[in-house]
Amino acid sequence: MNKYSFFALFLALCAVGCRQQPAAMEQAQKSTFRQEVSKTAVQSRPVTTLDLLKQQVGRGTSEIMLARKAYTTSYNKQTRTPNWVAWTLTKAHTYGNNQRSDERFEEDTQVPTPRATYQDFYNSRYDRGHMCPAGDNKWDAEAMTESFLMTNICPQNHGLNKDDWNELEIQCRTWARRFGEVTIVCGPLFEDGENARQIGRNKVTVPSGFFKVVYRARPEPQAIGFLFDNNGKSQPWREQAVSVDEVERRTGINFFHMLPDDVEDAVEARLDLSVW
Repeated sequence: MNKYSFFALFLALCAVGCRQQPAAMEQAQKSTFRQEVSKTAVQSRPVTTLDLLKQQVGRGTSEIMLARKAYTTSYNKQTRTPNWVAWTLTKAHTYGNNQRSDERFEEDTQVPTPRATYQDFYNSRYDRGHMCPAGDNKWDAEAMTESFLMTNICPQNHGLNKDDWNELEIQCRTWARRFGEVTIVCGPLFEDGENARQIGRNKVTVPSGFFKVVYRARPEPQAIGFLFDNNGKSQPWREQAVSVDEVERRTGINFFHMLPDDVEDAVEARLDLSVW
């Protein structure tokens, strides 16, 4: 190929490249535009009740999602307990005729073995502590039965279970009646590291404590958190109140992340019992 032919070929290739580059840039711009429109649409649509039941656990945390009639569970197959349990409690759901005396704790066959069983708690000195309480599920027979699945249960100190934790559950029902509905997320704290105790043949991990966060949308958005040690010492719920930001720091869970950022940041930073 002489130098004139080579030069002509070079010019031809440049012309093709110039025609293709704007087309590629235009396609990339269209793709970016579609992504931005999609993101804006998600952020601008109203936040639904189902959105509020979605929490984000820390990276690397074992998680199996379980949807029940009354609540959603993020189950951890390593600890054999939930990471968190979330539900929306309405005023209507604080009433009902279904009683816990008609129920029994059941192994949850929807999660892999080894998993928690009723027998794992025998002679452990820990209660089978509900996360979503039976008292919030009297409105429906199926909901009541599902609240006794072991994936909704943690080893809980008897004194805490029957006293201060129970008092906060009752208070949440009061708030649901007062404000129409509240969204509740609760679960275990594991801060004992390698010293964490395990119970039963299936080695169910005993929490060092428990958390609960509560969100309401009306009459204005508000949120509050609570932290309890897993022991029988007196822990009145008012004295255990903290900001949701503090619960996030302790648990590594991102709560209510589907809220608009400005709303989420404001309600999670605030601790004010007077608005409740």
